[in-house]
Amino acid sequence: MELLLACRGAWDTPDHSGDPVDLFDHGLQTAALLRRSHPFDKELQVAGLVHDLGHLLFPGDDAGHADHAAEAIRPLLGERVARLVRLHVPAKRYLMAVEPGRTLSPQSVRTLRAQGGAMDGAEARAFAAHPDAEAALTLRQADDAGKVAGLDAGALEDWRSVLELVAAGAYARTP
Repeated sequence: MELLLACRGAWDTPDHSGDPVDLFDHGLQTAALLRRSHPFDKELQVAGLVHDLGHLLFPGDDAGHADHAAEAIRPLLGERVARLVRLHVPAKRYLMAVEPGRTLSPQSVRTLRAQGGAMDGAEARAFAAHPDAEAALTLRQADDAGKVAGLDAGALEDWRSVLELVAAGAYARTP
């Protein structure tokens, strides 16, 4: 919760030139969209809440932010949440390969270059075959939509019980 609170006033770019909401509002909006579309998939919702923590932990590392976030949250939130967080960047690259005219925010267009651009055919086929591909695409779509300045997506405290539930499940599955 403290790390998520630290996202207030933190942006995906050090100079605030990126997306129109800070990391805090973006995480809440993404998670709220996933709660609405997938009310029973708590791990997916939590992945939406924490997917961009890498921007806070390693400012300016657009290419590696998903990996940094995944490594940071894996011990607490488990393998699936970490996998989904890690896959939200490849999901963007996949969507740009299969929907070349897809609209992205200006910041996502800039970071796509640093992240490797649209996937080639072999990469896209490999991504589509991944067991978590569908959930990662759902996360990506919510990520793209969760950038609305001034949108009230609720309070972080509303997510405490969901985070605790997912963390307890991750702990129970750890050998």
